[in-house]
Amino acid sequence: MDPVRNPYAPGAGQRPPELAGRDAELSAFDVVLERIAHGRPERSLVLTGLRGVGKTVLLNQLRSAAISRGWGTGKIEARPDQSLRRPVSSALHMALRELGPRHGDQESVAEVLGVVKAFAQRVAPADAKVRDRWQPGIDVPAATGRADSGDMEIDLVELLSDAAGVAADIGSGIALFIDEMQDVQPDDVSAICAACHELSQQGAPLIVVGAGLPHLPAVLSASKSYSERLFRYLRIDRLERDAADRALIAPAEREGVEFAPGALDALYEAADGYPYFVQAYGKVTWDVAAASPITADDVAMAAPVAETELAVGFFGSRYDRATPAEREYMHAMAELGGPQGAAVATSEVAVSLGRKPASLSPARDSLIKKGLVYSAERGQIAFTVPHFGRYLLRHPD
Repeated sequence: MDPVRNPYAPGAGQRPPELAGRDAELSAFDVVLERIAHGRPERSLVLTGLRGVGKTVLLNQLRSAAISRGWGTGKIEARPDQSLRRPVSSALHMALRELGPRHGDQESVAEVLGVVKAFAQRVAPADAKVRDRWQPGIDVPAATGRADSGDMEIDLVELLSDAAGVAADIGSGIALFIDEMQDVQPDDVSAICAACHELSQQGAPLIVVGAGLPHLPAVLSASKSYSERLFRYLRIDRLERDAADRALIAPAEREGVEFAPGALDALYEAADGYPYFVQAYGKVTWDVAAASPITADDVAMAAPVAETELAVGFFGSRYDRATPAEREYMHAMAELGGPQGAAVATSEVAVSLGRKPASLSPARDSLIKKGLVYSAERGQIAFTVPHFGRYLLRHPD
């Protein structure tokens, strides 16, 4: 098999050659865009799921759908140590640049850009360090008295309302995409919820589309009690068998290559339907196979190679970020949850390690901040990465 023609693409946020199994989510978003275009009220959207299920890929695909309809778009990736002011300013600047040339009143567009600049520059006091005195690349004076109060909730509501006004003037909309949304700082989460609430009441053509780990709904709910009514939540999970097969078969057929039925059985068992793993095992199997059709024997030869690559790049890179105390905690989780990485009680982890639960809180909280585990529900903890428990059981040290 020619490795140059290998169609499979395992990568962080990298679109697979065949985006299988996400038709329902794409159709739902088309309905959202169409409803807003007709002035109908619609909720913003939140995608949740484990790592490796394709949330970022789907987020990018939704953004492409918005762009194809002439919407202004901007995308950010949240970080736990960063305020949303800078990234939101940059994202909205990009969206307004896309819409601006179609607007008949350039002065109105410039005024909103001035509000964006005022919002961005309110990030730090005048005596802040030079690196904190960030200047957005907006060639208009900063507005005064709009989105510059210093209160994130007030400012974000004003900013998004003004930006939505530009879109409404030309019969379009704005979509703000936020990846890793669970890492947004608490005050900023509250501001996002308040802004979405205000925009929905106004019927403004601006929506937020977020993606994050399974506990993201709990993060939003802890900020605003009405958040469950603000967003439409879509759980992104592993692929059903037919979709996983299509993700493998369709790209291969375009290269004139076929799979034997036994090979597809073996690949689904190995990848367990997780899109990242489907691509990873598919790529190595292609390189190992001598010719078409690809067989179960080819998959058997490829599996150890793929597992080694995943152990280094997908699992190992995350494990290496943990401290000794955090690794001890995760190994205890793996022993309790088994190879499937089932959620376990924090009290059981404490018993397993012979420690008091309070003494393990720092390790658990740090793992949550690092995005390695999440609180599945009160008193429960689980891995954010599928098959991480299996990896830890195979690598006890």
